[in-house]
Amino acid sequence: MTVAYTVALCTHNHADRLARTLVDVAVLKQPEAPWEFLIIDNGCTDGTPELLARHAWPEGWQVRVVREEKLGLSNARNRAIAEARGDYLLFIDDDETPDPDWLCAYERLIRAHDPDAFGGRQVVLFEDARPAWLKDELLGFLGELNRSDEICPLSDPYTPFYGGNFGFRKAVCERVGNFDPMLGRKGSDNTGGEEVHFYRRLLAAGFKVWWTPEAIIYHRIQAEKLTRGYFLDLHYRQGRMEAIRRRDRSSRLPPPYLFGQLARAIRAVLEQWWAEGRVATLRREMNVAYFLGQIHGWAFGPRT
Repeated sequence: MTVAYTVALCTHNHADRLARTLVDVAVLKQPEAPWEFLIIDNGCTDGTPELLARHAWPEGWQVRVVREEKLGLSNARNRAIAEARGDYLLFIDDDETPDPDWLCAYERLIRAHDPDAFGGRQVVLFEDARPAWLKDELLGFLGELNRSDEICPLSDPYTPFYGGNFGFRKAVCERVGNFDPMLGRKGSDNTGGEEVHFYRRLLAAGFKVWWTPEAIIYHRIQAEKLTRGYFLDLHYRQGRMEAIRRRDRSSRLPPPYLFGQLARAIRAVLEQWWAEGRVATLRREMNVAYFLGQIHGWAFGPRT
């Protein structure tokens, strides 16, 4: 049967989170056009395969489970691209709860504007108590995103959509390629950036990218992400990966300006710590971790 939309969910060893997501997804309002639900089991070694095998899907749903042994979110997403039967491919994560109108909101956008790619609003949903140091300015690093309260085109390469709530016409991959396997989470490695890289290639190729605040995803935040160490690790890995890509095959000697940026970042942490206390310094500590990652990635990271 021909389908218009493939909703793809990639998962790796998160059976507990996935169980809730499957329950929440079941209340989605059905779009007018046919669709399928595609789950990519990315080398799961926990109870995920058993969970998926025994799960009772809503009546009438087209569901497929495909296993991708090559670990990494980009590899899982690329497998979804290869397997998708829909004209449009929409991604959600295994720790998310879509608003019941989520899929219908994207269908309205597609019918009204014929986009090549699109993204929607993400709202952080805390499953545990929010710590005092977690200021609103940090919520974006946990997935909070609202580009605009209006439906609008996106054209700025520095304001992309997020990987937990986006989609695109499958045919665009014939021109821009798939997700870069060097980027994206791999097991417990927090490195991301694969969707940003993909988004910028879409814009560079002249594709139409749209935003809708009506397609809402709630990103559930677990306790392990509510630590300062999580934010520091996230930025260290981001800096490391960016340096590896920028350096390519040039000298492994880090540029001198990186050491200057690191020194200024450390000084900013100490000054704020002295003035406001440790509870206020996390954002600046993240800058320190980022530049440390850049220096390490430049000097010791693998060749791309």
